[in-house]
Amino acid sequence: MDSPVEIPFKSFIQLKPEENTALYLQIVFEFIKAIQTGFLPEGTKLPGTRILCKVLAVNRNTLIKAFQDLESQGWIETLPNKGTFILSQQKQKNKTDFMAAKEITAETNIGFSFQRSTILENPTEISNLPYQFNDGMPDLRLMQTDVLARLYVSKLKRRKTFKAYEQIQLRSHLNFKTHFSNYLNLTRGIRISTSNLLTTSSHEIALYLVTKVLIAPVDKVVVASPGYYMSNMTLTNTGAQIISIPVNEDGIDTKRLKEICETSVIRVLYLTSSYHYPTTIPLSAKKRMEVLELANQYGFVILEDDYDFDFHYDNNPVLPLAAFDSNQKVVYIGSFGKSLPSGFSYGFVAAPSEFIKELEKHQNILEPGIDVLKEQVLTEWITEGEVHRLSKKNKKIYKERRDQFISILNEKLNGSITFKIPPRGLAIWVEWLDHFNLITFQKECSDKGLFLPKTILYQTKNLTATRLGFGHLEKEEMEKAISILKECLEIITH
Repeated sequence: MDSPVEIPFKSFIQLKPEENTALYLQIVFEFIKAIQTGFLPEGTKLPGTRILCKVLAVNRNTLIKAFQDLESQGWIETLPNKGTFILSQQKQKNKTDFMAAKEITAETNIGFSFQRSTILENPTEISNLPYQFNDGMPDLRLMQTDVLARLYVSKLKRRKTFKAYEQIQLRSHLNFKTHFSNYLNLTRGIRISTSNLLTTSSHEIALYLVTKVLIAPVDKVVVASPGYYMSNMTLTNTGAQIISIPVNEDGIDTKRLKEICETSVIRVLYLTSSYHYPTTIPLSAKKRMEVLELANQYGFVILEDDYDFDFHYDNNPVLPLAAFDSNQKVVYIGSFGKSLPSGFSYGFVAAPSEFIKELEKHQNILEPGIDVLKEQVLTEWITEGEVHRLSKKNKKIYKERRDQFISILNEKLNGSITFKIPPRGLAIWVEWLDHFNLITFQKECSDKGLFLPKTILYQTKNLTATRLGFGHLEKEEMEKAISILKECLEIITH
């Protein structure tokens, strides 16, 4: 094994002190990633903390705290008078109850070089534990696969010759866009035609296409903090300079936004205005007007991400900024059909027609084909009112689950947490009144049969919070999961 001081730690340990995630947690996550990807194989001896803290430019106490976490999770072990060593992956699996969704091994004899991204990582984790939280996903058990299957099969049986099928592709796609744009106009208060609409296979593809066309490496992009890890990853990958602004009790800090605009040229403000991720705070009416005025005054583009519109629980949903955009400063992206089976949901972009034309050029490379059958099925669902019926039914179910979840939180964790009741969405933003180590809490919950993915954990110097999704849980599952939270909280705080 090479001398530990020869290991190029800076090439694969990427720390960002300016971010809200505590620095020791960044070190923990980066070391785990390096071990899983093979940069730090079993048996590797690590340098002493004094040497390594100089290499990584961090405080020694911060590094020691990170190493304590890594050792408690089974990723490293410290032997008296010998040093600190990387454990084997087999040992790690014995000490943890979850695994990464995709395990990547380092290729040592590859015959060519290629660009490696230190930004784009798959944050998804898979667990076999009986109880699990996520960041707010719908319940797959509620999806009406039988109805969709019948419609799909009927469309397949009506399919004519391939030549005729090819000829109707564009006409069918235009018909789908017509009904879909009308649906968006009706439900979200925006005023668009087919020329203002781009449909994509997913919300993530929609965001990627927009950032590809809209943002250059020299640009400055403002995001809220805390923010959505997936969108932040996509935005950072453009090479732009990311500027964070805090979120207050009524949305982003517009005073801070104006201060930034007065000293810098901002290209884009990325905003989850109606239902901020992860805190679930809606942007107040006053601030919504302020944001639009600032965009008009300083010339930046508002990239509005309405990722969870399908799940609002009142009769007067907060309309997107795009509904009030008279100066064409808003690019509106969202998702449709989250309650539909996998493969039937859509992402979309609503924007000025010239911008949509440019997006289509790039989409033709990423998604050159049109799934005519799927579009015809969804068009029929929209025109027959099935989408509205399903949406109304699901909102009733998820509202009941939200209320049940809140009741159980108040019953079992009263005095330990604070939260606000969200008017939409499938998650609750929970702030813990005690300041404790979330990684230790995660491990304790895992030992008791409850999985908390790291993507729902938020910890800074002044914040210990968790985004708890409830949409996928029935009442009995909620009670058990929250009971485990309570039990583990008592263990680590007493």
